[in-house]
Amino acid sequence: MDIVGFLKSQFICHLLICYIFIVSGLIINFIQLFTLILWPINKQLFRRINCRLAYCISSQMVMLLEWWSGTDCTLYTDPESYHKYGKENAIVILNHNFEIDFLCGWNFCERFGVLGSSKVLAKKELSYMPIIGWMWYFLEIVFCKRKWEEDRKTVVQKLLNLRDYPENFWFLIHCEGTRFTEQKHQISMQVAEAKGLPKLKYHLLPRTKGFAVTVQCLRNDGGLGWSTLLRDGAAAQQSSGAKSQVWDQLGVRELLSHFLSSFLTRVQLSLSQAVVL
Repeated sequence: MDIVGFLKSQFICHLLICYIFIVSGLIINFIQLFTLILWPINKQLFRRINCRLAYCISSQMVMLLEWWSGTDCTLYTDPESYHKYGKENAIVILNHNFEIDFLCGWNFCERFGVLGSSKVLAKKELSYMPIIGWMWYFLEIVFCKRKWEEDRKTVVQKLLNLRDYPENFWFLIHCEGTRFTEQKHQISMQVAEAKGLPKLKYHLLPRTKGFAVTVQCLRNDGGLGWSTLLRDGAAAQQSSGAKSQVWDQLGVRELLSHFLSSFLTRVQLSLSQAVVL
């Protein structure tokens, strides 16, 4: 084991990383709070500043994935579409097999320069979580209670507010709505059978309502470039045993690296396309 590997295995280094993340995150959250005075004066400046502040937090998580755990993320995509990534707004549809899937999505956001401005559709409870949740609040992340009767107005309005966002951004959606497990898969396939839908072997039954609402609300009539990126990814670990905790999956305890292969397909969303809710 080299000197870097030795330092990574030391508990004091783990504490140092946690300390830096917590302290810097809370300081950034405090600065974000003061940026609220800009909202009534210059909303777009408020947004641009918070994109940079959010990057200071998100990039630490991406560093943990790439450098600390040594995870190798490989992207396969159409060469003609590759040069457009990061230069236009996009709705990115992800599958959800591991707890670190969101970090893999952030990894690709970082590669194409949209990490600071990336958006997600997240549970309402996460908005109360210090650092990440508070950062998302200032990024105008769309939070939902997973009850459509209660979410209908608030989710639609928050999505509409993002139409004039000054930065290109990727809106990340886990189409299955939750993380894949064998138990959830069995229940999902029972629902598919009852509704006469195709049975999926490696995925849960997709929840299409969130995607349909997102497309309809974000795509405006001003001709802004929008596309949908379909990501199909699979991750593998060097170890034989599967790790369930985020700390273990990131290799903090046992320095386990991962190999992630993602296949990205770009679908252009034209203004003539209709989405039925």
